[in-house]
Amino acid sequence: MKSPRTFEEQTECIVEALLSDLLGEDEWAAFRSLETDSFAESHTECELSAGAEASSTFDSVIIASRLRRLGDQYNEDLEQSAQRIIAEVAKGKVEEFGVMVDSLSKTWSSLNPELGYERAFLAVSVKLLAYLSRKVPAVARRIRLVELINGNREVRGYIETRGGWVSAQGSLKFFCWHLWLCSFASLNWLQCDPVF
Repeated sequence: MKSPRTFEEQTECIVEALLSDLLGEDEWAAFRSLETDSFAESHTECELSAGAEASSTFDSVIIASRLRRLGDQYNEDLEQSAQRIIAEVAKGKVEEFGVMVDSLSKTWSSLNPELGYERAFLAVSVKLLAYLSRKVPAVARRIRLVELINGNREVRGYIETRGGWVSAQGSLKFFCWHLWLCSFASLNWLQCDPVF
């Protein structure tokens, strides 16, 4: 099988790797077995991209791990937001996750202008998904993070203009360090330039 080539395929593989990590491989494997054959085919491609061959530069597991570290930078309390999402998903309204991520991202990035909406969006979406995975795994499985990322023109454009997910593989580690360092930007002697 070929490794994922399009932005959409890569996003799907990254989110699969993230969910696998957050939910634990056994629980995620049980969920995958309930899906359609087309999902199984795309998952096989994702498995091949995880721990990619030396000739390939895309590794969904590495990128998912870096996104998780990025999410760890968001330290706000998520209990109230998560409860609202859980209630809405129970009613069949899975889009509430996206609404909440957008709202929290805008708030966080407005309080930290050096952060930027796009990086805040990625951090908040991963952190909120991780929180839901711990509290109510069944709800986390219903979240459509792939569509949320692929459908957000600002976030997608931000990733693509910086070289795509492959570039993120190397730069997210630096970004996490950069974000921590920029929290001290008010000291005036430190200048923070945007990175991925």
